[in-house]
Order: sequence, then C-alpha cells, then structure tokens
Amino acid sequence: MLARIWSAAIVGIDAVKVGVEVDVAGGLPKTVVVGLPDAAVQESKERVKAALKNSGFAFPVRKIVINLTPADLRKEGPSFDLPISIRYLSSFRTS
Repeated sequence: MLARIWSAAIVGIDAVKVGVEVDVAGGLPKTVVVGLPDAAVQESKERVKAALKNSGFAFPVRKIVINLTPADLRKEGPSFDLPISIRYLSSFRTS
C-alpha cells in the first residue's frame, strides 16, 4: 500500500515541496529510505520506529520503502520525522 504526504525542504532561503511516500509490501523485513537523504534522514527510520512502538502502535514486520521526492534534491535534517511517521501509521492501518 502506497501512502503519500507533502512536506518541505529549505534550499537557501526558498522552501521546496517534498513528497514523502511510504510503501508497505511483503518480503523480507527491512526499511529503506531513498531519494538522496543525508545521515539524519537515514536515522529517522529508527527514531520513528522507536517513537511509534513507545506510543503503543504495533510495528509490522514487512518491507517498508520510504521515497522522498524530488530525487535530485538533497534532503537534510530531522524535519521529515513527522511526515514519515504519519505515512507509516496510515500505511499500516490500510495494509
């Protein structure tokens, strides 16, 4: 199940629209972040997983792909944690 939400990234003094897509599928359990993320965005998968588990949500053992669009824009910082967690929750409820 694919779920999508919009966020933003700061480039200089401009805000650029960034799409956050989460796909939950069958396969070996793994979480992958794609779309030119920096180290802080890569670490967000662990922060989000821990926050959701500590909030009482069941975390499914499935393959999860997080796609950040546009692919040519470098995504930096922890500002994508909230949109990723919102998409996680909506993906798990519908799958």
